[in-house]
Amino acid sequence: MAIHSVSQVTAYIKGMFDRERAFGSILIRGEISNFKRYASGHCYFTLKDEASSLKCVMFRASAAHLRFQPENGMQVVGSGRISVYERDGVYQFYVNSMKPEGAGDLALAFEQLKAKLTAEGLFDEAHKKPLPRFPHTIGIVTSSSGAVLRDIYHVSKRRWPSIQLVLRPVLVQGEQSAEQVAAAIRFFNESYPVDVLIVGRGGGSMEDLWSFNEEPVVRAIYESKIPVISAVGHETDFTLADFAADRRAATPSQAAELAVPDREELTRYVESLQDRLQTVSRRGIQQKRLRLGALLSSTALRQPQLLLAARRQRLDHAMARLQELGKSQMEARKHRLQLAMDRLELLSPLHVLRRGYGVLEREGAAVTSIRQVQEGDAMTVILKDGRVPVTAGKPYTGTERKK
Repeated sequence: MAIHSVSQVTAYIKGMFDRERAFGSILIRGEISNFKRYASGHCYFTLKDEASSLKCVMFRASAAHLRFQPENGMQVVGSGRISVYERDGVYQFYVNSMKPEGAGDLALAFEQLKAKLTAEGLFDEAHKKPLPRFPHTIGIVTSSSGAVLRDIYHVSKRRWPSIQLVLRPVLVQGEQSAEQVAAAIRFFNESYPVDVLIVGRGGGSMEDLWSFNEEPVVRAIYESKIPVISAVGHETDFTLADFAADRRAATPSQAAELAVPDREELTRYVESLQDRLQTVSRRGIQQKRLRLGALLSSTALRQPQLLLAARRQRLDHAMARLQELGKSQMEARKHRLQLAMDRLELLSPLHVLRRGYGVLEREGAAVTSIRQVQEGDAMTVILKDGRVPVTAGKPYTGTERKK
């Protein structure tokens, strides 16, 4: 019996797998586990069910076409071939394409990226910029062919003939389309400023509209300093570009209506303002005429002397009241003065003299005690009608009688 090397046996087994047509193109359902994407772009993971597991590899060229981000626990269906990795001597599933089971890969990719960008705040209303009321120039990012550009042009020129439209033609589906759309948005922001940007394309399947769900396009719209109107697909179509844009239009025609003012509508508005102004002016003039008529027919203008007579009469009454008030105040003050003078008179020494009393003075000072007088002192008695000189005798204190 011949002896074989490990390499020979492994190569033989690999050949068996490669020759088996059933393993050359096969679909396998399973749950992803241990998923890892390396810097090289290759993806390594395991597909498993309740009984078994299968090692899998998806090389960069195939992984680049994934629409969604594979995650552990996700149920998927992979398409590829079964072969043997000779270095480790293990068989594994070489995956060419993969889709989530139960939901389309585009729908899943849409929800995954939407959740990611929502968490980053790219769709927040706080970041929305208002559209200018009267733009001069509008930038358009779409295909140079098709009905989209034609619709935007006709609607814009009909509404505002002087509006300037600048087209940056791009691919709107297929490879490189997302990069071109994002680059066109950056071009207008960096090299050709306009007042408003319209970014969009006509209707189609989710696959056709997918470029406007790509992360580069969504981020370019979010980072745009120019207000962006998204006009992708029809009214029922929604893309992530719609959520990031400052305004969403259901159709390209509506995008033009949002971006460009309507000359006829503004004309009607101005005419209505003129009508209102004339109405208000007429009403104001009529009111002033009525007021002027009332003033001209008033007594004050027809017989101004009556107005003066009434004012003179009020003045006379006021003067009379003032005089009466002054007189009463003067009488009251005179009365208070007389009372004060009477009280002062009662306190005056002259009042005492009139009652028959006298004041004894010695050397110009009143004598109030016998201790101030010596026998023989010259003194003066002051009476109400004059002075009488006297000489003091022996002072009498009233104690002599008791003795």
